[in-house]
Amino acid sequence: MRSVAVVGATGVVGQQFIVALQKHPWFNIVKLAASQKSAGKTYEEALKRESGSIGWFCEEEPDPEVLKMKVEDASTMRVDDCDLIFTALESEQALLLEPKYAKEKPVVSTASAFRYEPDVPILVPGVNTEHVALLSKQRERRGWRGFITPIPNCTTTGLVITLKPIYDRFGINIVLMTSMQAVSGAGRSPGVLALDIIDNIIPYIPKEEEKVQTETLKILGKLGAEGIEYAPFKVSCTCARVNVKDGHTESVFVSAQKPLTVEAVKEAMNEAGSDLRKLNLPSAPKKMIHVLDDPFRPQPRLDRNREDGMATTVGRIRLDGALENGVKYVLVSHNTKMGAAKGAVLVAELLEVKGFLD
Repeated sequence: MRSVAVVGATGVVGQQFIVALQKHPWFNIVKLAASQKSAGKTYEEALKRESGSIGWFCEEEPDPEVLKMKVEDASTMRVDDCDLIFTALESEQALLLEPKYAKEKPVVSTASAFRYEPDVPILVPGVNTEHVALLSKQRERRGWRGFITPIPNCTTTGLVITLKPIYDRFGINIVLMTSMQAVSGAGRSPGVLALDIIDNIIPYIPKEEEKVQTETLKILGKLGAEGIEYAPFKVSCTCARVNVKDGHTESVFVSAQKPLTVEAVKEAMNEAGSDLRKLNLPSAPKKMIHVLDDPFRPQPRLDRNREDGMATTVGRIRLDGALENGVKYVLVSHNTKMGAAKGAVLVAELLEVKGFLD
């Protein structure tokens, strides 16, 4: 068993880490860390609101033994008794703390702070598994014993998973995407105010569109001698916040390089992730993409928890006459599971089997 720490343990994604790890066959939680305000308290005490209620946001219950653990101050936490650090921090905190941890130990992060560094891969197992080799160069370049490997923005995750089989089989010229994103993606604090989101759609999420556009091209790029060569196609997107608790929905339009059919796209998506299945990772879905023929699906309430939130569900695959070799579809991806904590745990499992945690 690997000993792991969860940093940012009291937030929404931190809580999802607890759920993903508390019965994990490979990883054992030995440390919890959060802000100075939570330091010294038990995890249960740190979760308590002023009203006395517990601020727990997961559907699954926390392990009673985890609730008894003492929370440490993330800024002073020692990592010598850990094999791996999971972080669920805001970018400003991540910039300060993650390099400090990575000098000694591997860090798997949900923050955007280091995603765009040339020696940092944004890993999505089953999509760009080969990019893991870049971590050796990162260690060498920075003189660290560990490394930092962030997962993508939660909106990017479902998009790249579904684009990968299209890109591999037909090539891509243009991607257009509109997202309808769940409120949990904004986190617990400051989050989204109820008065802003009830009976409403917010058509702008700061920096989200830029993140998705850049990350998609990096993830689907090729690993070269000098780092990752970004994919050469164009991506344009609009990201909106909607009144849904969990599960991001995306409407995607693709202009491919080669002619395609609906059946060929379905076949490519159904076969996606075959290399991931061979690795037998505990958190990996049996199928990365589930394609539905029901024209009223996918829906976040019905499809976000498919394979415990680790599978992406696709429906409404149609040819599009407005684009050259055009195809369009709708996807649903769980933003706090595959798109956050459980996706990060899946990355750690990949690192384990590839020998990067030794």
